[in-house]
This record gives sequence, C-alpha cells and structure tokens, in this order.
Amino acid sequence: MKLKVSCNLHFQIDDSAALILMLRPLSGAQQWISKSSYIVEPDVPITESKDSYGNLCQRLVAPPGAFFIYTSSEVVVAEYSDQAPGACFIEIQNLPDPVLPYLLPSRYCESDRFGDLAREIVADALPGYDQVSKIVNWVRHSVEYIPGSSDSPLSAIEVNNRGYGVCRDLAQLAIALCRSISIPARLVAGYLYRLEPMDLHAWFEAYVGGRWYAFDPSQNALHGGRVIIAFGRDAADVSIFHQFGLGCVLHSMDVQVNKID
Repeated sequence: MKLKVSCNLHFQIDDSAALILMLRPLSGAQQWISKSSYIVEPDVPITESKDSYGNLCQRLVAPPGAFFIYTSSEVVVAEYSDQAPGACFIEIQNLPDPVLPYLLPSRYCESDRFGDLAREIVADALPGYDQVSKIVNWVRHSVEYIPGSSDSPLSAIEVNNRGYGVCRDLAQLAIALCRSISIPARLVAGYLYRLEPMDLHAWFEAYVGGRWYAFDPSQNALHGGRVIIAFGRDAADVSIFHQFGLGCVLHSMDVQVNKID
C-alpha cells in the first residue's frame, strides 16, 4: 500500500534554541520513500546526518517566536507485517555484530531485572519467535494501554509496577523481557495506518530466525501499514526531537496517516 504520512510541529521559543530532530523516514527493506517534504518557518539552515543506529537526524537553531516544522512523506509499505511462528532462537555467538547492542540493559529497559519473570512467561514456548509472542501476549493482558497516560518515558520496571501506559511503555517492557532471555530487541518509532487515536506510534522488533520481526503489544493484532522513522535501544534513542535551551515549548503536534489510492 502507499501511504502519505505527515507530522507538523509548532514550537513557541523565548530565546534561540538548538533542536535535534528525527522526522524523516529512510527507504529500507520494509519501506520505500517515493516523495518527501521538509519545511521550516521561518527558514533556517538545517544540517542532516545519521546517528549510530542509522537514523536520519536534522539539526538546526530555531529563532525566538513561533517556529513551525512541516514534514510529509509518501511511502510504499506492506499491507501485512511479516510473521514467522516457529522461527528459531539465534545463539549469541552467531548474531551479527550490529545486533549485539540490543541484548544489553538500557536506560528504560532494565533487562537484568526481568529474568525470572520472563522465564516463567515463556516456560512452554519454543525458543525464538514463539517466546516473543508469549511475552507480547502477557504484556497485552497485564498492562493496560491508555493513550496519553504518560507525559515522559517510564522504565520497564515502572510500567510493570504501574500496570498501564502508552504504546512506548508497553513496547519497552516487552523489550526488557526479551533481552532478559537473550533475544535481541529494539524500540521502533513511526506511523501506523488506522491507529486510534492518531499519533506517532511505538512498537518493537525482535531478532529471531536470522532477521528482525515486528511485534506490537499495544494493538490487538499485528497490523501492516507501518512507516519507520527511527529505531534504537529505547525511548532515549528514538525521540523525534531534543531541545537545548530554556523557553522552548512544543505548542502543538499534528500527525496524519492516509492511504493513497
């Protein structure tokens, strides 16, 4: 399917502020960017680079006053997300080097604290994809998905104790559980067609059967129509913007995902 996705931001800035943004998706194995637009008002110089995870980052200095960022892309993506029940667990010594960082505990995914719980959840599952599916089902039924319930990122331990959270929170808990049984897992930020309520979305990918597969504990089913903006170890790596300086406030954000016939 072909989707048009957009994210428009309105900042109110008291003094000039440096911004680092991740708002432009890249073409890759799962998506093809056929057209894109990136407009800022007032116009300022933008420097673009890639971070250590391969995500596109835009850096700029916004002047005082109202500052607007308008981004849109037309993207060809799959209507269905790949699934592979029975895909095998990959032993650590056989993992590709770039996958290894996604085995380790990180700021919001304290995988070293979840080993006993994870082993209990996956006790009767085949190693690999089926274990991840068990973890996703457990998170889906144990933690309530409430859009807008978290103003700032929570750690997996905090989410597990609280029992509810946003999509990012459920994904990070699942990531911590996966890593605790030596399955690499990474957080993904992007767009999801027909998400309700519409917003930027977060899910995760696990490395089993020799490749990355998508999983989404906040949704009842693994829908297609996903556009990846960024991926990383956890929310600290995939934030769509970082602001530096006082008096820089995000006034509004509008996200749209529409199918192009």
